[in-house]
Amino acid sequence: VQLQASGGGLVQPGGSLRLSCAVSGFTLADYAVGWFRQASGKEREAVSCVGRRDGTTYYSDSVKGRFTIFRDTAKNTLYLQMNSLKPEDTAVYYCATDLSLSLIFCYDGNPRHWGQGTLVTVSS
Repeated sequence: VQLQASGGGLVQPGGSLRLSCAVSGFTLADYAVGWFRQASGKEREAVSCVGRRDGTTYYSDSVKGRFTIFRDTAKNTLYLQMNSLKPEDTAVYYCATDLSLSLIFCYDGNPRHWGQGTLVTVSS
């Protein structure tokens, strides 16, 4: 199982960024997957997760209405579209999965499989 996150960078407040997570070793459509982030000096938190085929989603209150999680099953790639970015969105973002069917890993914050992080910096 491998997850490869990319797409981070420096963006101004109010800007947009799209993160990608290419997965291998499992079929993205068959399992719940998600995005987590960790800001400097803070605990890791779940940002957004999506269930298997039914597309059930979870968004943290801090990103609801600004971020959208979606996946391209043909490319086996997970995405996080981030709009209206704020300085407090600055963090290292990780994609992850527990290879489960539910979103429990998103709520307990303890998936078994992690990608490497990609840094998002929101600053003017």
